[in-house]
Amino acid sequence: MNGIYADGSLEAARLAKMAAAGGASALLVFPPNVYYFGQRPEMALAHFKRIADATDLPLIAFQYPVAGGYGYPLSTLLKIVEEVPSVRAIKDWCANPQLHERHVRVLQSRARPVNVLTTHSSWLFGSLVLGCSGLLSGSGSVIADLQSKLFHAVRRNDLKTAKEIHDRITPTAEVFYAEPWVDMHNRMKEALVLLGRLPHAVVRPPLVKLPAAEIERIRAALVAAGLLKTPQRREEKWLA
Repeated sequence: MNGIYADGSLEAARLAKMAAAGGASALLVFPPNVYYFGQRPEMALAHFKRIADATDLPLIAFQYPVAGGYGYPLSTLLKIVEEVPSVRAIKDWCANPQLHERHVRVLQSRARPVNVLTTHSSWLFGSLVLGCSGLLSGSGSVIADLQSKLFHAVRRNDLKTAKEIHDRITPTAEVFYAEPWVDMHNRMKEALVLLGRLPHAVVRPPLVKLPAAEIERIRAALVAAGLLKTPQRREEKWLA
């Protein structure tokens, strides 16, 4: 899956063609920073049509919170999925449980269902219980196995097991998605270093390296989640 993040539709279409040529299986379309689609829904529709004309790949619309100006009102989402059939799913980060449930009910019950993939990673258990068809979460770079187990437990209606998995996920969610949010992906990189999956946690300026105390909080969260063993202290031997 390749992200399409561009402020202009022509550039977005160019990136879509490049992604398709490079072997992408689907495209995650971010809303451009320069547009407030709530005020001009026809601009959102034109943006998706331009990308769809450039590639046959399935598209996923990244749904931001509507209050921030970058999210699509439900009426706009419906217009997009009706007129751009290659939009097959939304990555839902509306940050509103009531609206999130509305998305699940309306989009997934259409004659041509549009899947709702939750990215409410700080309340993933509750979000999945509402009936999402899947999840697409940044913290999956660290805890994909736990997220997969949680998803399947909810689908089986095994809420006891789901709650147990949720209890393991919670320490990581609390540390990754703490304020300031700008550091969420930096924290995930540090977690991957602690788990031995990355050699270094490199950040792009103006982002800065996390302080040692915060890295230790990430380590403690990984231990609490059962992903990292508690380091054993060396026993000091005293000579008589």
